[in-house]
Amino acid sequence: MSWQACVDYTESRQTFLIIIGIPVSYSIADGLAHGVISYAVVKAFSGRVREIGWLTYLPATVLVLYFVFVRSRIG
Repeated sequence: MSWQACVDYTESRQTFLIIIGIPVSYSIADGLAHGVISYAVVKAFSGRVREIGWLTYLPATVLVLYFVFVRSRIG
């Protein structure tokens, strides 16, 4: 069995987005928030909604609302 058979890309994409998101947004908190949001979105769109609980979707939804309604008015 090769290493590629063991890789779950729905888990590894968020790590990459966090690593890229922190320097791009100049904020550790924003980079981590983008990672939480993308984790829930990728799991939902890949058809693996039931793999994570509602306690993951709740902060992702709150963070999306925060970015849309609060952060969009700052800059």
